[in-house]
This record gives sequence, structure tokens and C-alpha cells, in this order.
Amino acid sequence: MQQLIKPLAMGAGVLMLASCATGGAGEDQQIIDRPDFHSASGIFDIEALEALGRVTEPVVSPDGSKVLFGISYESVEQNTSNRDLYVIDSDGSNQQRLTRTAKSENNAVWIDGGKRIAFIYPVDGKGQLWVMNADGSDRKAVSNVDNGISGFKFSPDEKKVVMIGNVKYSRNAQDIYPDLPKATGRVVDDLMYKHWDEWVTEIPHPFVADFDGASVANVEDIMADEPFEAPMKPFGGAESFAWSPDSKTLVYVSRKKTGLDYAVSTNSDLYAYDLESKTTRNLTEGMMGYDTMPAFSPDGSYLAWLSMEHDGYESDKNRLFVLDMNSSEKSDLTADWDYTIEEFAWAPDGRSIFFLAYRDGVKPMFNIALDRTISLIAQGECDYESLNALADGSVITMAHSMLRPNEIYKVAAGSKEAAAITDINGDIFSQLTMPTVEKRMVPTTDGKEMLTWVILPPNFDKNAKYPSILYCQGGPQQAVSQFWSYRWNFALMASNGYVMIAPNRRGLPGFGQEWLEQISKDYPGQNMKDYLAAVDYMKQEPFIDADHIGATGASYGGFSIYWLAGNHDHRFAALLAHAGIFNMEAQYLETEEMWFANWDMGGAYWEKDNAAAQRTFANSPHRFVDKWDTPIMISHGEYDYRILASQGMAAFNAAKLRGIPAEMVIYPDENHWILKPQNAIMWQRLFFRWFDKWLKPEAAKAE
Repeated sequence: MQQLIKPLAMGAGVLMLASCATGGAGEDQQIIDRPDFHSASGIFDIEALEALGRVTEPVVSPDGSKVLFGISYESVEQNTSNRDLYVIDSDGSNQQRLTRTAKSENNAVWIDGGKRIAFIYPVDGKGQLWVMNADGSDRKAVSNVDNGISGFKFSPDEKKVVMIGNVKYSRNAQDIYPDLPKATGRVVDDLMYKHWDEWVTEIPHPFVADFDGASVANVEDIMADEPFEAPMKPFGGAESFAWSPDSKTLVYVSRKKTGLDYAVSTNSDLYAYDLESKTTRNLTEGMMGYDTMPAFSPDGSYLAWLSMEHDGYESDKNRLFVLDMNSSEKSDLTADWDYTIEEFAWAPDGRSIFFLAYRDGVKPMFNIALDRTISLIAQGECDYESLNALADGSVITMAHSMLRPNEIYKVAAGSKEAAAITDINGDIFSQLTMPTVEKRMVPTTDGKEMLTWVILPPNFDKNAKYPSILYCQGGPQQAVSQFWSYRWNFALMASNGYVMIAPNRRGLPGFGQEWLEQISKDYPGQNMKDYLAAVDYMKQEPFIDADHIGATGASYGGFSIYWLAGNHDHRFAALLAHAGIFNMEAQYLETEEMWFANWDMGGAYWEKDNAAAQRTFANSPHRFVDKWDTPIMISHGEYDYRILASQGMAAFNAAKLRGIPAEMVIYPDENHWILKPQNAIMWQRLFFRWFDKWLKPEAAKAE
């Protein structure tokens, strides 16, 4: 049953504070160090991909002189990864490793004026708050709470800390029938009983505690007895909280709905909790979409946040709003801006805001003043990620592209160019000949132009013939920008001898709201024509082997593959779908976030007078199986509750019953993504084995 069960004694429903631990953390895995990589082939292969250090979460010290960040490395043998902390001067010199431990340090921040660092590290398998000196010495846990924590944020005066901890949510068998201690049945009487990859038995709450520099005390759940999430699952974290500069108010994000109401709504709000009076007020009452990522201006006179307009539309335009804390007036700074905001940070003087937004196939950095004047700060053939604004007007960020993963960069004030601070993977890439990336403008069937990325193999020979693969993006409204993926990695695919075709079809951000929103309630419409237009355009190139073109994608991209399987008119020689929707009627009732299905599909399939819904369901991929004639590989994770693995199994069964060459791989321990190192390597190997078999027939015969 979807309700908060108030515990009778300490346990799952409260965050209990015990004595502070300073010792071991129950470490049961070996330390993972940077691998010793030497390329045998000189091209970017799976081994090179797995050897890369993954740079994350740069945080600038209070005086701006140093950057704290993490690097993760994977161990294929241990089938896990580990993240350690590093520090580097903001000019790129004097890089030092601070931690070398068997578990990951996460959410690291500077405290005590930059003299110390706080972070999360497990104790007996539970995340706890730790602190250490800025050089990594004198490391100790300052919390030891019952269920552990998954995030935190200190108040500006560092006398308080909000910690994210779980509270019990649903009843189990023993709550109903205590005399049946071994019963495992779940009793469900409302929606949202599972989410993404878990049955919802706990939800996160914000716990505010005192902090004296050595330990936390007086832990209080500021949403006690409320059956609502804060932050919101599954991706919310410390960015869902904002302390006022005077440390007297904590603003948090919550969607205060449960069950059916939760399942059909994206209406989250910002709530201000007054620490002295212990009262809460809704700051965004009447704003009907997602309101997220609150941040006070340095002097506390304004609160900025991201806001979507429409309830039930999770891919709506993210507008940048500000609230005048004195007049209570709200204003949309981006009312005249036709793109969606991804991330923002106040300039130290409080007179403007830096932000990131997809535009024209990349993610540049911008600045917007309170008078709505927008300036381009930095743009390149890359995506920027993360913002740390410094007092001198410069910004510390990260950047990646289709050919390189994240490194840390500095954009000096007025330069409009980013200079690299780190080069974590330079020694690996120095051994490799990488692909090249080209930008093409492809004519569409409705008279527009579509930016399409074309990734060419290393040592490309324009006089040779190459097999190619069309990439179909998921989301459905996620950018095909200069992104770097550790699974859908274009550099890896091209390095295996394929020309990759990656269109920015209808429904993707960065080309205005009309382009973005066209896909809603029109899954099999213009965006599918865009895919086919990109293929037909590239087939005219003499270096494309028109008889050996494949197509692949995940999630909505998987749906695209299933739909194209019955509608591609012999364009493709092989297909591969991961975690895709095959039967839309089943998907409508199987998925958990019903707002997504209602908005994108147009409503329920039983609404006979709903033209949009009827058009959507009439074009479900499973209705075109009679036209399938192309070999297809299918993969899915059984922990995927967004799109159930039964969708992939049904598609595989349909292909086999139709006599279509088909292969399926099911991961019983993965969700919507393939995350475990050995499973990821297996997936990559199967990916190339499958496409090589059908798109490189001569090579396959030689084996």
C-alpha cells in the first residue's frame, strides 16, 4: 500500500544517529588503480574504451585556486568501478591524488574555507558523511546513520547540513501479517509501486542536522510523516536543495503527490523551510510543470530555478525563472529564448547567470543578465558540462565530444575559448588513430534541413566502400550533440569500420521548440521520415555500401528500430534494438510514469474518440510484423521497469515465428542501461559480432 508507515521504534522510517565512526568501511573489494594500457592495434577498441579514466564533478575551492574532482576506473576482473579524488591548481598545474581506497568517494565539496573536504563514503555498506584535510590526511566519518545517506549540502555558515536519507514507504507482508515472517508477497493498491529499476519500498527525505566541524547531531526529518519524495526519484540529488546565504532557510524540490496522482503528473514545486519556525511554504504554487534546481543569488535577493510550463510533459522547455525574494515577483528570463536550459550557475556578483543549453548540435555556454541580455561565452565542437563561476569572471567546466570523454577546462573571462586543465586520458589517445566527425545538412521530406553527424572510420579512404549504421536516438527528446557515451560510442563504432549516421531528427533539442515538440503524439510520423531521409542522402555518397546499411538504437531508439523493421522498404540489411517499445498498447499499461505515456502517446488506447491516441496505437510496431524481412538482434534488462523486458521478448518471438534471423540477449541484473563492466563488454562484443555478420559478409566468411 502506498503510504508512509510511521515506525513504532527506531528503524527504516527514521535516520538514527549513532556514535561517529573513524575506522574501516567494510571494504570487500580490491583497490582499482589506473590500468596500464598499451594499444596493440592503434585504433580505438573495447579495451581502450574500458581503460579510460572517467572525470567527474569538478568543484572549485573558495579562493578559486584549486579544483577538486574525481576519476573513476573500471575493473573488468572485479566487475565494478571505483572513484578516487584528485586536486589540481586552476591553471592546470600540480595535479595530486588525494584518495586511494577500495570504495568510491562521492559528492565531494570544499568546507572550512578550503581547508577541508567533505564527501560520502560507505561504512559497512552504507553511505556516510566524511571529512578530511585538503591534502587527504586526517580522514574520518562524521555521521553514522541507520540507513546511510546518498547526498548532502552544507549551509553557508557550515553549522547545518541537509542529508538525503531514505524512509519506509510501502507495507511489506510482515506489516500486514506479523505471524508470517517468511511471506514475500507485496500488497499493492495504487500506482507507482515500482520505478525505473526498483520496487518502491523506501523514498528519500531531507534530514537537517547540526554540524560542529567534527560530527553531526540533532538529526531531524523536515518532512516527517509526509509520504513524498525529496529529492525526486530516480535522479534527484543535492542539486534539489538550496540554502539561503544567511543559513536560515532551506529550499527543496518535491512533487507532493502519491499513487495515481504521482503517476500522471510532473508538477513538482519548490518549498522553503524556515529552520527557526519549522514552517514550510510553497514558492511555486500554481506553476504546473517540473520546478527544479533552486539556487540563491550570492546576496540572497533572488532565487533562480528551472521551470517547465506544462503538467505531464517531462521534456518540456526548461525555462530559467527568478524570484525576487523581497517583492515575491517571478520572472522568466528566457521567455524570448527558444531553447531549453540544461544547467546554470550564478555569477559571483549576482548580476547574471551562466547556463548551458543545446543549440545547433552542440552544447555551448551562455550568460544571461537579469535584464534578459544573453551572451555567448564559449562554443566549440563539444558539449560543456558543469559550471563553476569564479570571481574574476572565468568559469571552470568540463567538455566532451564524440571523440574524447570529459576533461576539465577553464574559460577565461572574455576569451570565448576553453583551455584544458586536465589531460587524464591523453596518453591513451596518443596511441590511437581516431575517427573523424563531419556535419551534414540533410534535406527533409517537408522542405527543411536536418543537422546530421557523420562519423568516418580512422584512416578513411573516400575511394573505398564502407558499411554504415544509422543511429536512432532515445529519449525520445534527448540531444544528438557532441555527446560521449560508454555504450553508444560513435568513435568505437566507426573504429570498427562503420560509417555512423546520426541525425538530429524531429523531437531533439537544440533547434527550437517547434522542432523539439513535433514528435509528441506522432511517434511514427515525421521523425521516422527524417531517419529515412538521412539514409537516402548518405546512400548517394560513393563510399557508402548501399547494400550493407544497418540501424540501431535504445529506448525510443529501440522503438524506432521495431517500427523501421516493418517500414524501411529494404533500406537496411541488419537491425539491433535495445530496451525498445514493441507493443504500444502493452507499454501504455506496463510503464510506471503514466504522465510520459499520456503526453507522448496522446492518451489511452481505449479512448476511441481521441484521434491522437488512436493514430499512435494504430502505428504500433507490433502491427507491422507481417512486413518484417530483416535480421534483428534484441537486448533488454530484466530490471527495466520503464520498458519491460517482455517487450523485447515479444519482438524476438515475433521475429522467430516469422522466420526472421534473430538473436536476443537478456540481462537479468541490468535495468534500462547496461552498466556492469563485464556485461558492457559482452554487449559491445555482441553488437559488433551481429553487425559484422550481416554488414561485412566477406569478413564474416573469412572467420
